[in-house]
Amino acid sequence: MNQTTTMLQLREMILRGELAPGERMREADLATRLGISRTPVRQALPALAQEGLLVRSGQRGFAVREFGPGESLEALRLRALLEGFAARQLAERGIKASLLDALRDTLRAGDALFATRTLHEDDEVRYGQMNLRFHSLVLEGAGMPLLASFAARCNLVPFTSPDSIAFSAVGRQAMFDLLFYAHRQHHSIVEAIVGRQADRAEFLFREHAVGQEHSMSLAARE
Repeated sequence: MNQTTTMLQLREMILRGELAPGERMREADLATRLGISRTPVRQALPALAQEGLLVRSGQRGFAVREFGPGESLEALRLRALLEGFAARQLAERGIKASLLDALRDTLRAGDALFATRTLHEDDEVRYGQMNLRFHSLVLEGAGMPLLASFAARCNLVPFTSPDSIAFSAVGRQAMFDLLFYAHRQHHSIVEAIVGRQADRAEFLFREHAVGQEHSMSLAARE
């Protein structure tokens, strides 16, 4: 099992409460639970800490970060407001050709993921990378560094970042439907920006966050 797959499994365990807030992340115990060696676990823990899911514990260890149940939801909704405003600015000003090409590249990458109508191993990682790229391009394209910095701060809250995709095989079909719908929203957002429909672009981005809210609740119930 590689580091990426290990990160996904540990992220899901944290989201579902199998690893409780404040719990020490012991490499040997986690490796035994996952049926793998300690190496991918050791590599995954600093990356999860960088995402904001873990905090330093002791000189070399990590523990699950403690955060309130409403903190992720609050951060997600704030980020959606900021991104919606960025999309509005792009629609009002008109989008540059280079930015439009980059956004369309992300749309094609997402379309390729859903071409077979099923999710394959590591597809959630690829979707997360594509999704993060899409959101980042809109924020960068707005040309408002302060707004982008506020959005980045929201993304430090666990499960808020656009690339934070976590779900188990039990909910794979439900998550396919959610992610497919979310990617169709990506297409609609770009269409609204190109069409200079500022109100629609902003609304769609704020509506876009609802899908991520729903995925949080689905994953938490599994």
